[in-house]
Amino acid sequence: MIEANYDAPGRALLFDIDGTLADTDPLHLKAFNQVLGPHGHVFDHARFSRELQGFANVAIGDRFLPHEAPERRAAILDEKEEVFRTLVVGQIAPLPGLMALLDRADSAGIPMVAVTNAPRLNAELLLSGLGITHRFKALVIGAELPHGKPHPLPYQEGLRFVGARPETSIAFEDSRTGVKSATAAGIPTIGIRTSLSHADLVASGAITSASAFDDPALLARLARVMAW
Repeated sequence: MIEANYDAPGRALLFDIDGTLADTDPLHLKAFNQVLGPHGHVFDHARFSRELQGFANVAIGDRFLPHEAPERRAAILDEKEEVFRTLVVGQIAPLPGLMALLDRADSAGIPMVAVTNAPRLNAELLLSGLGITHRFKALVIGAELPHGKPHPLPYQEGLRFVGARPETSIAFEDSRTGVKSATAAGIPTIGIRTSLSHADLVASGAITSASAFDDPALLARLARVMAW
């Protein structure tokens, strides 16, 4: 990441991508079952949310393909990502209220950052498919850093890029690993209930949760915190 070259306001909105901007988790589940099934691993929604959702591929390979050489693990999980990218074409839709929220943040001059454990090709495909690539001042890829989520580094890097303070920013996450990453960076985090329940998200550290970005309670909280 390069240093920011503009005056940032100290506030920022930071977003995970998969399951947060768009509900793509069912397609990831299908891709994982297609690729890891022949290796003896089949996932339902509950197991996916516990053991796969939000984790970097290196960690997934270490856990589920321990007898494969590192190069082979990487190749198998690259295949999973190729399957996902094929499945997701034409299926990318924003969560309700997302576009209006992004418009509001832009109008208020609040910078936005995307922070993900997804491979760069996936992240760029989803942002492009939603038509919102230009909205984000930075795209932070966990695998391109010394530590991905649940380590706080990805969110710390996002804050650093826009010169924002954690306590006056807000993060949006849908996974346990993502919530833990953002909260460990000191950012108040709102869980998005595309896959996990309110109780699961709060137990991971979220201050509250919302079903989507048009939730009235969420919008009221943002109006207070972001002063817009």
